[in-house]
Amino acid sequence: MTKILVYSDNRTVRAAVRSALGGALPGHPDPVELVEAATQTAALKRLDVGDIDLAVLDGEARPAGGIGLAKQAKDEIEDCPPVLLLVARQADAWLATWSGADTVQTYPVDPIDLPRAAALLADD
Repeated sequence: MTKILVYSDNRTVRAAVRSALGGALPGHPDPVELVEAATQTAALKRLDVGDIDLAVLDGEARPAGGIGLAKQAKDEIEDCPPVLLLVARQADAWLATWSGADTVQTYPVDPIDLPRAAALLADD
């Protein structure tokens, strides 16, 4: 089982990620279990448990965006899983680098590119 945390305050974004990732990642025989969090507190609590294999964070979430959450998780969570950050503009990629995110995808959620990127990170 590959556990993926999906953080966004927007249920539409969470649904788009859920739809794109489906039940399995390309090239991975294990099924995917998506764990959703709508608040920064819930996401950090879940990451702290230590059973998440990949975190997909919404850089546009409010009031706590995924960029800041990625930075906090990378700084504070021992053995933090890889982070895939969703951003609205490619120009925000430098912030993703600052945050420690392992890769960046831009909106809208791409049902082909997102699973490919997630599969590469899940291999790490």
